[in-house]
Amino acid sequence: MSLPRGGVALLACTAGIALANNYAIQPALADVARDTGTRAAAIGLVTTAALAGCIAGFALLLPLADRAAPRRLVTGQLALLASGLILAAVAPGLGVLLVAYVVIGAGASVSAMASTIAGRGVPGERRGAAVALVAAGMSAGILLSRLVGGALAQALGWREMLLVFAGLVLACAAGAWLRLPRERPAPTGGYLATLAAAPGLLRRHRALRRAVVHGSLWYFAFSLVWVALTVRLAQPPYGLDAAAIGLYSLAGALGFAALPVAGRLGDRFGTRAVIGGSMGAAAVGAALLCTGLDLPVVTAAGLALVDAGCFTAQAANQARILAVDPARGGSLSGVYLLLYFLAGVVGSALAAPLLTLGDWAAASWTVCGALVLAGVLAVRRDAAATGAAARPAPRSV
Repeated sequence: MSLPRGGVALLACTAGIALANNYAIQPALADVARDTGTRAAAIGLVTTAALAGCIAGFALLLPLADRAAPRRLVTGQLALLASGLILAAVAPGLGVLLVAYVVIGAGASVSAMASTIAGRGVPGERRGAAVALVAAGMSAGILLSRLVGGALAQALGWREMLLVFAGLVLACAAGAWLRLPRERPAPTGGYLATLAAAPGLLRRHRALRRAVVHGSLWYFAFSLVWVALTVRLAQPPYGLDAAAIGLYSLAGALGFAALPVAGRLGDRFGTRAVIGGSMGAAAVGAALLCTGLDLPVVTAAGLALVDAGCFTAQAANQARILAVDPARGGSLSGVYLLLYFLAGVVGSALAAPLLTLGDWAAASWTVCGALVLAGVLAVRRDAAATGAAARPAPRSV
């Protein structure tokens, strides 16, 4: 199976628009709570529902990338996403809204499917660049989602904003139906057997275990730093409002810009070199954050380096996972992303307790430690692997 000209770009656009739907509603949650008669303390469950749906999609839908034709698979999942958005747009109360956002999260997991299809549909020497381009689309979707979602909700209303996003998703579905390959990968077993075999992939492939450890460390750090930052900047002596805090998210633009370059470097020098360099940059950014939040320029620079390091390392890590066994890329990515996102949940959950125990210093030094550990483990294990490969096999006597 090979992608047509422009296929990777289509997948990158699709991934960005799909993933944006997990976040676009967040600036309008106060309006959603008022219109649906929901308590402010409960409306945050919408974000949790989207995350739960996304994790379910990684576990249950992503392995289908090893069995179904990309044309049918991506189109069908985008149709699922659009149906969730339409259901959310007409939701009368919180219960229906939460069901809708579980569906939306599951549909948005097509972004990871797009990465798997892109990595499989190009020659091996271009895999890193293809995965990085899709990752750039995903990061653009995350970066712009709150901005665009908030602006549309302000201008049209939050229900109409969701319908606009549903229209964009259906446009991507039409493009996928027309342009993506119709060939179906040769399945290695039934769907239930594929799901049952997923834990065995973690035992069988050392490269997958290493990717999970490294990726979990930096996504734990990434989630922790952003949640802690949001909470701390809203407190005295800063007292920033949501709009001012949201401006810091623009620091993620550096990660978006770095991804295509990182993809080409990965194809040339290997994913290990990219991960090591990315973790070094992220650790420098975390060290800047450890100096405190009194200087916005320093804070923005630190966030930019953390984001760029985590984004580029993630793209390289996914390319490395796909290289383990391209025929089972969907199952391998599903295992990886399930554990990866769970690490992010842990990081988010620890943010408030760390701020309570040791203020910003405790949170920022924890982030720095996790990123340094990820880099050290990568360098030490890669050095050990290289040394083992270089040693001659013992001679028989």
